[in-house]
Amino acid sequence: METCEKIKIMREMNQWTQEEVAEKLDMSTTGYAKIERGQTNVSVEKLKQIAQVFNINVAQLLDDGERFIICSIGDNHSNYSNYFGSNEKLSIENEKLKQLLVAKENEIEALKKVITLLENDK
Repeated sequence: METCEKIKIMREMNQWTQEEVAEKLDMSTTGYAKIERGQTNVSVEKLKQIAQVFNINVAQLLDDGERFIICSIGDNHSNYSNYFGSNEKLSIENEKLKQLLVAKENEIEALKKVITLLENDK
């Protein structure tokens, strides 16, 4: 995913307009829109500012040739946690979490049986 695409996605995830982000970056809306469209080269300093606005690491904005997945987990109060990674790394992490979930479900079932036995002994 290209840097400009990541920047646009991050803006949309924060539910900000281009005008709002441009204001935060102290630049014109037109200039910011050109960044999102990939029509201008962005300096390292500007990338640092953009990363700071989105509260992420500048490296997460750089185009590394891999497909990136951005996953945002939020609550009703607009608190978000962003996760970035390549498809392969996220697939491995996803598989580990599935295995952990199965183990926890088995543990819950075992505990339910213990509770049932204890209630029957009363």
